Amino acid sequence: MFEYHGWVTIRETAGAEDGQDGLLERRLAEIRACLAELGDYGLVDLRFMNGTPFLHVAGQPNHDGGWGAAVIGLFERVGRIAPGSYGLLHVWDDEGAHPNGFRVFRLVRGEVSEHADALLSPVVPTVEDPWSEGA
Repeated sequence: MFEYHGWVTIRETAGAEDGQDGLLERRLAEIRACLAELGDYGLVDLRFMNGTPFLHVAGQPNHDGGWGAAVIGLFERVGRIAPGSYGLLHVWDDEGAHPNGFRVFRLVRGEVSEHADALLSPVVPTVEDPWSEGA
């Protein structure tokens, strides 16, 4: 099972005053094109709140099947397109390198970095009970 939940506040720059007129719309068009490449599985929501664009993604396919690279790649691409953006992506791949833990991918100033999660990990026993012999 591969589970992911993420959000991004989309900003052109990290400056207090965000960018140039029309530039954000062009960048959002690029981001929408990236989202179209993901297909229609899971949650993909790009909307404005209080004048700021926000992106939310989530899904739980049975297996990674390339979704890990796709959603992490999406965060990396958003960081390149709109380098003032920031957000978090939580990933749990029970068949991957960290089967009993979530990983957190942080997007800040155009860069994505990977971190261990301390709030939901270890998944067993934090989120799920251990398997019993009779189960």
